[in-house]
Amino acid sequence: MKNKKIKCDIYTRVSTTMQVDGYSLDAQKEKLKRYAEFQNMEIVNEYSDEGKSGK
Repeated sequence: MKNKKIKCDIYTRVSTTMQVDGYSLDAQKEKLKRYAEFQNMEIVNEYSDEGKSGK
C-alpha cells in the first residue's frame, strides 16, 4: 500500500533588506520544495509576497 501524500501550500516572503542577505523568493521556494519532497508532501499552491515596507 502506497503512503498518501499530505497536501500543502508554500508561502515565501521577503523585504528588500532580506533579499540583500540572501533570502530571495527563489531560494526560499527551493528550500521549501526540497523539504516537502523529503516529508512526502504534495505542494498544491504556491504563494509569494515581496513584502514591500509600508514605511
